Amino acid sequence: MTDDRRHDVVIVGGGHNGLTCATYLARAGFDVAVVEARETVGGCASTLDMLGGARVNVCNCDHSLIRGTGVIEELDLAAHGLQYLELDPAQIMAPWDGSPPWMLFRDVDRTLQSLAHSRPKQVEAYRRYVDELTPAAELVLEMMAGPPRVGSVARRLARRRGRGVSALLRLSRSSCADVLARYFDDASLLSGASTTGPAVWGLPPQTPGTGLGALGYVLRHISPVGRPVGGSGVLTDALARALLAAGGTILTGTRVRTIHSSGGRATGVTLDTGVRLDARAVVATGDPRATFVDLLETPPAPARKMVGRWASAPGGEGYESKLDAVVDHPPRLLGLTPEHVAAVGTGPETGTTLVMTPTMQELQAVSTWTARGEVPALPPMLANTPSVLDPSVAGQTAPHVFSLEVLFTPYALRGGWEQTTEPQRWLELFAQRVEPGFLEGIRETQLTGPVEYERDFSMPRGYAPSFAGGPLSALFGRQKELTRYRTDLPGLYLSGAGTFPGAGVSGAPGRNAAGEILRDLRAATA
Repeated sequence: MTDDRRHDVVIVGGGHNGLTCATYLARAGFDVAVVEARETVGGCASTLDMLGGARVNVCNCDHSLIRGTGVIEELDLAAHGLQYLELDPAQIMAPWDGSPPWMLFRDVDRTLQSLAHSRPKQVEAYRRYVDELTPAAELVLEMMAGPPRVGSVARRLARRRGRGVSALLRLSRSSCADVLARYFDDASLLSGASTTGPAVWGLPPQTPGTGLGALGYVLRHISPVGRPVGGSGVLTDALARALLAAGGTILTGTRVRTIHSSGGRATGVTLDTGVRLDARAVVATGDPRATFVDLLETPPAPARKMVGRWASAPGGEGYESKLDAVVDHPPRLLGLTPEHVAAVGTGPETGTTLVMTPTMQELQAVSTWTARGEVPALPPMLANTPSVLDPSVAGQTAPHVFSLEVLFTPYALRGGWEQTTEPQRWLELFAQRVEPGFLEGIRETQLTGPVEYERDFSMPRGYAPSFAGGPLSALFGRQKELTRYRTDLPGLYLSGAGTFPGAGVSGAPGRNAAGEILRDLRAATA
């Protein structure tokens, strides 16, 4: 598909942040075109038809943050087909060591009831954790809902009378492991938050500056977890419909070859078809390093230092693989006793996400495994069966869809990905923690690993960039192209998971970037 019109804004990448940014701009009256290399929009938030007609999510299907950023309401996505099913419990923590699992509910008291059954000594510690860190988590969510400017943050702090500031400062200076150790001495509570925090960012929990990852539990008490009916991609489908309804343009099946500039500013893009799209602004939503090193045509002098800094930065390395399967029945976790289930008022099959957690020592050692081109012996895993909650995603060949995300899987796997037996090993590992018969009920599997993420989703070496600097880093404007969305080349903006506030399905980078672009476009025409 080609388009020879001049646009106000061209957005490179049709993931959920690119679509969010585009829809805000189009609804403000600007002419916006989204260019997506794949035949369909959605990026890593997509849901694909495969495996005998089953609906399979490219990445995890759980949505939380986007339900608190205002994107859904402001863009009226419900009118464009988006509906959510509530997920409660949000997660079940299942340690690899075989110790009893525990459930994380939105309600704190139900979570405490679960802990009382499996880890009674941690109940008071968890209560203190929630009491002390809730103000910091609320402040983080507020700071996500707009570009991190000193004035706007100061106003929020004034309204809150400073609540959460001291905790936020402490978290920003600490590692996730150090913060959690202030509250817990149980391996499962330490590694559970570490797995869903720094490990999802591709970092060990002992990494300095990852303290915000310790907020994982409390954030799920504040912001409800849900799943779009029909799969994660229903969100991006709704965004696409909202964009088109606002007069925007979507070009799929074509890749941006070059971002070009003239007169000291970005002036448009050239597609791989040779078509040139001129624009007043260009927004790149993919890997920032790839944007500056691979796409940006000879930059003008003011931008060369920025480009050189990114060119000298090391590239990322794939850290996640996702194995999808159609199965005869959902897995039932070992160690979740009938008494435990009855006490918290849920069933044995919730379809919730099972967080398979190694020890903190094993999480610290993952970089050693990756450097050797190996997957850890006991990798962190996120497992779920979406069809339990949402039967519409099941296919024709089996009643259920099962997904297994495995963290820290290197792009340069020793022996290569083509002949590897790793996926079968992951399934066998997982099967050790569930009731017998699960493996026998698997009908078909499909792997999306670092090679597929690079080939199909434009992620160099299968790496998903994630801004891990935290809100204070953003507030002070460090790496301004990531925290202010502007670059040293006027007219070129960044959005996406590599920018503040980071990875996950939040829409906040797209929403915030749109606000900055609107400010500039309106000022230019004033």
